[in-house]
Amino acid sequence: MTQQELEKLLKDLQALPKECEWAEFKVDYWNPQEIGEYLSALSNSSCYHHQKYGCLVFGIEDGTHNLVGTKFKPLHEKKGNQELENWLATQLNPRIDFNIFEFDHNGMHFAIFKVDAAVNMPVSFRGVPYIRIGSYKKQLDDHPERERKIWNRTNRVVFEKEPALEKASEEDVLRLIDYPGNFDMLKLPLPDNRKGIIERLLQDKIIETNGHVFNITNLGGILFAKNIEQFETLARKAVRVIVYQGNNRIKTKKEQTGTKGYAIGFEGLIKYVTDQLPTNEVIEKALRKEVSVYSPLAIRELVANAIIHQDFSIKGTSPMIEIFDNRIEITNPGKPLIDPLRFVDHSPESRNELLARSMRRLNICEERGSGIDKVVFECEYYQLPAPEFVVDDKFTRTILYTPKSLRQMDKQDKIRACYLHACLRYVSGGLMTNQSLRSRFGIEEHNYSTISRIIAETKEAGLVKDYDPGNKSRTYAKYLPFWA
Repeated sequence: MTQQELEKLLKDLQALPKECEWAEFKVDYWNPQEIGEYLSALSNSSCYHHQKYGCLVFGIEDGTHNLVGTKFKPLHEKKGNQELENWLATQLNPRIDFNIFEFDHNGMHFAIFKVDAAVNMPVSFRGVPYIRIGSYKKQLDDHPERERKIWNRTNRVVFEKEPALEKASEEDVLRLIDYPGNFDMLKLPLPDNRKGIIERLLQDKIIETNGHVFNITNLGGILFAKNIEQFETLARKAVRVIVYQGNNRIKTKKEQTGTKGYAIGFEGLIKYVTDQLPTNEVIEKALRKEVSVYSPLAIRELVANAIIHQDFSIKGTSPMIEIFDNRIEITNPGKPLIDPLRFVDHSPESRNELLARSMRRLNICEERGSGIDKVVFECEYYQLPAPEFVVDDKFTRTILYTPKSLRQMDKQDKIRACYLHACLRYVSGGLMTNQSLRSRFGIEEHNYSTISRIIAETKEAGLVKDYDPGNKSRTYAKYLPFWA
């Protein structure tokens, strides 16, 4: 925040009622444990009262709201061997976003802790959630009626509609948003006047009116920011690309974090990623050329998916693409809304429907479908191991591997490939057979028994089943995914 913005925030906080539940005022006394408890309480109270954030202010007298300044400099303080800010962040769950601002005003020093309102669940500090009741800090467990309202209220938050920047002038909007890129991607002529541009941005929910000025929405900022770092709430959502030396994370060769909005930066992101991938030399019409060992279409679909399906409520994380010598891992914050075993056949569900709709409209992803069926098809076409999906409570990761022969694959590689092949065949109107799976692995007919063993192991894992259980002939047997 700029000095001017901090001074305005200070004056706005000073003008709040004496018993405001989303702001706390102190002068000099501080204690790391108490600060953490206040961050939890202010985050939860902000959510309860429909505020975007809460503030813990050092330098305003609590009873009078007079500006008196503080000697406390939190950015220079430590808890044990850790910086205070980092220690506080590790004790909050979920990892809610907060910032510490220190500045001087009228010859006095001030410090403001600004913490986002809770989203999806109450925020706890060291395992205990707190809340403000009047001017007192209480444990949230003692106020179940407020806890219920926080859970109900956070579930209705729509990230894309929230403001990334409030009270922006027309000049601010045109300076911060790549509006020519917006018109170009939509294949629309650029208006020759400011009014036409603003009207279109309003229509596309890039901005919203706020009196005589505008709010730039999260949707507008995340898609069309010229520099995403100019939006405080979005800065940590930029896509990161990390290239490692070897097959582990010990040595980093290069790291790049995007600066443009997802939409206008997408093609550049895909080109950058593709340029980092290993290649093979092939000869076509007597000409040698280098081609990626991965399917460019699969990479594109997975990166788009990671952007669209991320959980924006998880703070301090962003979509990440990690490139190793033997694989590429594409990770997004958040647990998927559907079982990863059903990625191929299930109708897509997105927690960010406005973002997904805009990305489809901009031709960055498909109108229908998750694209995972395409990814599986491309892996088979390129004779690659099947993609692997890894799910945790806080992230979803897709792993693509460089080519492996059937002999190099372990048992889980083979079972995963067999299951996804059965899924792909089924959604394409066919059924898996020994012959179709041999073709998928690119092996000869005399390896019939090897494929039969892989199918049997996949059946034992409960992932495929016989199409006709009464058929005793394995020669003409057909198979379905377990859910069909």
